[in-house]
Amino acid sequence: MSDSEDEGGEEYLFKIVIIGDSAVGKSNLLSRYARNEFNLHSKATIGVEFQTQCLEIDSKEVKAQIWDTAGQERFRAVTSAYYRGAVGGLIVYDISRRSTFDSVGRWLDELKSHCDTTVALMLVGNKCDLENIRAVSVEEGKRVAEAEGLFFMETSALESTNVKTAFEIVIREIYNNVSRKVLNSDTYKAELSVNRVSLVNNANAYAPPTSNLNHTCCSIN
Repeated sequence: MSDSEDEGGEEYLFKIVIIGDSAVGKSNLLSRYARNEFNLHSKATIGVEFQTQCLEIDSKEVKAQIWDTAGQERFRAVTSAYYRGAVGGLIVYDISRRSTFDSVGRWLDELKSHCDTTVALMLVGNKCDLENIRAVSVEEGKRVAEAEGLFFMETSALESTNVKTAFEIVIREIYNNVSRKVLNSDTYKAELSVNRVSLVNNANAYAPPTSNLNHTCCSIN
């Protein structure tokens, strides 16, 4: 048990998934956020990988376990375990490949079919550095996000544009969702436990002001 827990501090652990077609940049988004690294020659992810990031929100320690897996159909066997317990997600497409944008609806349907709790979602148009070969406009991305009730942001893992912001908006929204439910339900801690989300000594949780989000520590491999 950490010193903060000994002193009655709170801790949250949230599972977040990154989904989307192959080669949209999911792994590089995660490596840029977690380790500030980018690999021009990264290979397709095989199986599942995850990184854990720590934030401090409203004086509480928040850990986000961010899962990354392959978009290719041949790896879809990991699907149910991959989604299980997720309370947040980034649905990623490549702004230079319209086919990856056209797949967003399918990925969203799949996520919804496997998650039975409130999920904070962001639609991410990655590779915005490829403006000269853009195939999907910013307005199109915004329209889909608005229609589906998603956050929206364009990112570049290569140039580190909006990557940290995208992840931390999702993490903050999960925190807000959980805090509101804890305030309104005495049974929600049990539900969180079932869904692999933990709260420790969290009797006084509440939704934080939107500006009160600070990045406080690095990745835990």
